[in-house]
Amino acid sequence: MSRPRPLNLVILVSLVVVTAACASAPHTNGGPPLGLESPIRTPAFSFATDTFAFPNLIAARHPNEPGIYAHYCFVLARGVHQFAQFARFDPALAKLDHGGYVERVKRVVALPARDSALPADDRIVIPGYANLREFSRDEESAVKEGLGGAFWTWVHWTNWRVTFPVNGSQQEGVAYEIVQELRAGRLVQLLVTNWPKPELNHTVVAFEMRPLEGGIEFLVWDPNNPDGPGIMTWDPSARRFWATKLYDTEPGPIRAFRMYYSLLL
Repeated sequence: MSRPRPLNLVILVSLVVVTAACASAPHTNGGPPLGLESPIRTPAFSFATDTFAFPNLIAARHPNEPGIYAHYCFVLARGVHQFAQFARFDPALAKLDHGGYVERVKRVVALPARDSALPADDRIVIPGYANLREFSRDEESAVKEGLGGAFWTWVHWTNWRVTFPVNGSQQEGVAYEIVQELRAGRLVQLLVTNWPKPELNHTVVAFEMRPLEGGIEFLVWDPNNPDGPGIMTWDPSARRFWATKLYDTEPGPIRAFRMYYSLLL
């Protein structure tokens, strides 16, 4: 078999990206409209205990400050998901030194976020702490070192979806999938954008939904704000998402795409 020409590879990748960005909504099999669902939350997840204690900083808000922890939003969001899936905390065990904790974090984030959650006995144990919030507060430097760099998250090929137009059917499909994943007890990492407005090209993690009159309110963990949940709203009449309460973002229409849920996406 001859090797594909580079141009053919570019065309193939482009077609895959466009297909992922513009896929239509899945059939709901006669289920109730999204806005009529009961409240759903990921049962094993708590915003107060299962998130990082430190934020990803916005570089534009911290000019002339060298060495800040900025542009790590994708790393942190994926990390929260990975800790929820693959880690177990045991405060009764003796604490490790800096290097020991770095090694444990690296083991957690080496596992693909798309994989199913591990059983408790198979999870990577973080000794000396009760939860991720305590651990990342006291061992911040070890956690950051173990999480690794951000470069490959910036250039991940699915990030280009923010530049493609999407229709209401595609966004309805995303909303439906978020609800289904939350119902199954899984967190949902989302790429959110209001491009071409140069304000929001970011990621959040949905962990709860609440029905509204004529819509759905999704509660999200935002890597830029460890202090409290953000909110994005699904408007079924307009078939679009709305930035209701996202950190440093003006309320308005946004687009959302799922992240790290399959081999290619």
